[in-house]
Formats: sequence, C-alpha cells, structure tokens
Amino acid sequence: MVPFFVREGFMTVADGLMRLLEPVVESLGFELIEVELSQAGRSGVLRLYIDRMQGEPSGPAITVDDCARASHAVSEVLEEADPIKGHYTLEVSSPGFDRILRKKAHFDRFVGERVFVELKLPLDGRRRYLGELKSVADDAISVAVDGREYRLPFDRIQKARLRPE
Repeated sequence: MVPFFVREGFMTVADGLMRLLEPVVESLGFELIEVELSQAGRSGVLRLYIDRMQGEPSGPAITVDDCARASHAVSEVLEEADPIKGHYTLEVSSPGFDRILRKKAHFDRFVGERVFVELKLPLDGRRRYLGELKSVADDAISVAVDGREYRLPFDRIQKARLRPE
C-alpha cells in the first residue's frame, strides 16, 4: 500500500504529516510549528512542536498539560489514518528557545532576532548563515552576517532556527 502522503503528492513525509495534523492541533488553540520523523530500524520518533497561536494575547508558555492534550488528540488521528508504518513513539513539545522557523509568519514574528539559516544549495558559495534577521519579503528573507546583508529565497531554505545569544 502506498502511504497517503505519496498518493497526495506531498514532497516529504513531514509535509504530509503537517497537512494531516495541523487542523487537529489548531482546533485545540495551538499552532503546529514543525513535525520531525526520525526512524532507526523498525522504530522511530514522531516529534511535534506546538506553540500558542500567533496573535493571541501573551499567555503562559506551552505547558506539559498542553502537550498531553495535543498528544491525545493527535494520537486518535494517527491511529485512524495510519500514515506511518511500523512502531514509533509520539513526542509533543514546545518549540524551545532555538525554535524552528518554517513559515513566512514565523520569520515575520522574529525580525531583529539572531537566526541560523541553512540553504539546500550554496548561494554565492555559501550554505550557512548566522546573523540578524533584518527583513522578510514575500519570497525571501534578509540576514545580516558580518556587516553584509544576504537575501535568501524561501525556496532555497533547508532549515532555519532562532539562535539567541
């Protein structure tokens, strides 16, 4: 049987899982920041990072109870859809101080902060950038590194994270 994420034309397993699980997490009042699936042999770990919805009044950080609620709701959907073959452990966590930046809205929220960005392929001979997130456009971000500003297109970003000093 072909997994649903391949049938539906998703680029990666994580993309398919994001599409499947985002509505469930959002229905609880949280944002699904990222999905990571790591497999070792016949077992693996499915890790979800959740946060308060952007734009809500500042409240407490994600709690253990919040993670447990999300875990129970997500487990039901995963049980029914069965998108991952084999044994895996589900972990739900807050994004942490070095949170992943995936969506344009994530970058918008953290303009002025220190970020680490890794590109899929080098741009002007460079793949990794550690500096201040200066601005966000519809198709790219600008990062200041060592006194020079680099324009990094979204479609070239492999991963990005906050890197507080």
